[in-house]
Amino acid sequence: MTRVGEAADLAAVRLPKPLVALIRAELPGLADEIVAAIRRDIPEYDRPMNGPYGRVVRMAVRRNLAAFTDSVAGFSGGAARHADLCRGLGRLEAREGRTMDRLQAAYRIGGRVAWRRFMGLAARNQVPPSDMSRLADGLFRFLDALATLSVDGFLEAKACAAASRGERRRTLLRTVLNAAPGADLSAEARRAEWPLPREVTAVAVEAGAVLGSVPLDRDVLADLEGPEPCLLLPGPLNAARRAMLTAALPGRRLAAGLTVPVGRAEDSLRWARQALALAVAGVIEDGPLILCEDHLVTLWLMSDPALTDRIARRGRTDREAREPARSVDDPEARFEIEALLRARSLLDRAAEDGQPSDGGSL
Repeated sequence: MTRVGEAADLAAVRLPKPLVALIRAELPGLADEIVAAIRRDIPEYDRPMNGPYGRVVRMAVRRNLAAFTDSVAGFSGGAARHADLCRGLGRLEAREGRTMDRLQAAYRIGGRVAWRRFMGLAARNQVPPSDMSRLADGLFRFLDALATLSVDGFLEAKACAAASRGERRRTLLRTVLNAAPGADLSAEARRAEWPLPREVTAVAVEAGAVLGSVPLDRDVLADLEGPEPCLLLPGPLNAARRAMLTAALPGRRLAAGLTVPVGRAEDSLRWARQALALAVAGVIEDGPLILCEDHLVTLWLMSDPALTDRIARRGRTDREAREPARSVDDPEARFEIEALLRARSLLDRAAEDGQPSDGGSL
């Protein structure tokens, strides 16, 4: 961050002592005039002067004027402290949820009112034009320094808030995924500034994913740093969400679980991770975004590969001993045959890709 003003050169100009004395004499009345102008022109700052916010505005104006006068006089003692004040004003704007536009407008108003006052002072006291030129230069340099310092504080506060909110949301993600069905998650969601949805969709992310130039939507809970990265999206996965995911996480496989009530988020993620593993194994069709809804039967049959393999082996023997007519006419038998044939095909496909089919997991 910029550290303008840690020395005495907020204004970077020195003025003759008689002119500095004239300026100091103007400060009390000038401060009141600047405060009145700011309150008149910036509605957000027009608050009761006897309240906390009003006292901050008055204090900031008075200290800025004193710091400017000290700077043009060559006094350096309070420069670092004043720089911290300016950063604090920027942090306050960030906490209030505003941009820097109002504070910078207030600085411009203060500079305009001060210059008008200084022009009157010069006319009454025959201040040489050369001194007024240096005064103008110092005033504009000082205003630039104030703006720079305040922007530093604003950006620091924004960065801290984002980091804090990100950590709260990662904590919330873990809480939601580990919550018992029916658990009340409203308090945790409020702390993380996340509107609690009725339904969610979990997304399993291939390890090593790095966010691209397109950001994730603001309402997406994300943990991309763990060994099994994942996301949690409010509601169903529509076309816009799908496009956002593939753009935000390019070059890595993603698998989206089924949309479930928020209390069953763990199920959605479990299915998503299973689909991701099956895609890596070559059992289901690969792609940048794998949808569980396209592979429901496969997910069911492969939920326990070792057991599926045992049933397939046993089913083959049973079918050889079973009467053909009964197998055709019995709906239960037909369903069993179809499921076993499908399971056998999936297990054979996994074996062809080098995956175990006799008790290993996919």
